[in-house]
Parts: sequence; C-alpha cells; structure tokens
Amino acid sequence: MSDSPPPTPPTPARSDQASDRGRGGRSRDTSRDDALRRAALDLVTEIGYDRMTMDAVAARAAAGKATVYRRWSNKAELVGDALAHQHADGVVPDTGSLRGDLAAFGESLFSGQDPLYKARLITGLASAVLADPELRRTFETLVPPTERAVATIVDRAVARGEIAAPADPALIAAILPALGLHRLIFSGVGPDPDYAAAVIDTVLLPALLASSASPSPATR
Repeated sequence: MSDSPPPTPPTPARSDQASDRGRGGRSRDTSRDDALRRAALDLVTEIGYDRMTMDAVAARAAAGKATVYRRWSNKAELVGDALAHQHADGVVPDTGSLRGDLAAFGESLFSGQDPLYKARLITGLASAVLADPELRRTFETLVPPTERAVATIVDRAVARGEIAAPADPALIAAILPALGLHRLIFSGVGPDPDYAAAVIDTVLLPALLASSASPSPATR
C-alpha cells in the first residue's frame, strides 16, 4: 500500500474571476460594458435621463437588448454604474500637507472630460433625481465619494496636528465639490487648478483654520 499523500484538491476559482465570465464560462467582454456605459451617459447628455431608454443604449452601442439587460436590470442601475466607473480609482492625494492634498484633489476634480459634457450630464440628471426614487437612491451612494475624499484629507491633517477637527465635517467636505459643480453648471467651465486654488485659499483653508482657532464651547 502506497504511503504517498492524497492528491491536493484543485483550488476553487476566485469569485472575481467568476464574475468576469459570462454564460457558458466565457470571459466577459469588459470593453462591451464600457461601450454601453458610455452610450448611456452620452444619451443622458443629449436627450436627458427621462427620454433615455435601455433600447436606445443598446442601439447606440451596437449591442443586443439582451446584452444590456443581462448586465443591468433597469436604466437607473445602468446610469449609476456608469457614473461609478467615472470615479472608480478612488485615489485620495497624500502629499503630506493639508493644502497640498487639497490642491492635488482640486486639480483632479472633474478632470478627464469636456466640462460642457459634464455640465450637460449633470443637468440631464438633475430633475430626474428628484422624480425617480430609484435614481435618487443611486445618487445617494455616488455623490459622497468626492466629499469623503475631502473628509479623508481633513482627517489626515487633524492627525498630523495641522488643524483641529472641524465642528461640521460634512459641510467642510462639501465646499470644494459644490463650488466646482456650481461653476461647471452655470458657466460651463470646469474648476481648473487656479480656480481650485482660489477656493482652497479663500474659502476652505480659512474655514478650517478658523475652526482650529475658535475656542471650544466648553472653554468660552
């Protein structure tokens, strides 16, 4: 009788590998997914969310309707996924200083596309978010990433002792993204590095430093 150990069972496939495979075990074509996401956002900028349909997305991307519905159950899910992939890297700058981090983040905000495209995209979704609960729930998970990035930068500065923790972190975190969106929507001009630096130096940093300089309620 052989004393050799029993054969090692095969390692199960990783779940992320499985998720990239379509029916029949074939690898999922991620380039097709990207084309469908881009088609969805392009249609929102051109005709608005309300008029955009899954069928129109399939036609724009030269794909079958079944292909679209295998990936997303409705257009809110599709648009939400497309928007999420625009901010997929999730990298928060870490330069070692509060202003450096804010400046690097401000420079990258809204980068990578024509500002007018983004303005049309935002306005194309704005009214629909108020009327469509499904889309609103999607947006509630998408809008905070930019604010969370600023919150992370502020938390690092607090840990380094540069500033005290702000009384209203959510308000502080919303300043730069909100002013960037305001400029984008009403002027069609994205927040370039000079604009981001102006917001940081005249609004955001003074607010953070004033919070640090103000005595706490317990010491007044």
